[in-house]
Amino acid sequence: MKIHTVLTLCMMINTSIWAQQNTAHTLAYDESSSGTPEATLQDVEWIAGHWRGEAFGGTTEEIWSPPLGNSMMGSFKLVAGGEVQFYELMAIVEEGGTLILRLKHFHGNMRGWEEKDETVDFKLVALAEGKAYFDNLTFERNSDDSITVYVVVEDNGKSQEMAFPYQRYN
Repeated sequence: MKIHTVLTLCMMINTSIWAQQNTAHTLAYDESSSGTPEATLQDVEWIAGHWRGEAFGGTTEEIWSPPLGNSMMGSFKLVAGGEVQFYELMAIVEEGGTLILRLKHFHGNMRGWEEKDETVDFKLVALAEGKAYFDNLTFERNSDDSITVYVVVEDNGKSQEMAFPYQRYN
């Protein structure tokens, strides 16, 4: 898959598109349901760590801080062909007795994709042992040193689930 296609896929992530859809590893938020489950950052603190993997023809890296100040801070980087293709800055925040994941995308030169005051938001849908299901984005704990992040993306009107397998780096 070419890098510009990958960037287009990531830019097309829009949680409202998938209001009723589930994939093999993700759940979609349903506005008509009873809302989001009660949760705290302690329910997902296992995400914290420095993670590396391979995807999109390059090396992917996610770094998540432990809970502090009602949030966990995260960053993502894709390096392909020896250059940064794009970054994401993320936060999982305790809000209203539940969790929400917010992110912003940046080109390799740190120019933002979203408008200045906009974020891509993923509401919490469910929690299970070793799994945190946000709207079309799932964190799965495989072991203490391995996680997989699943994200639903759209390409030419078709949505598909993409897997990002990670190993603990440090």
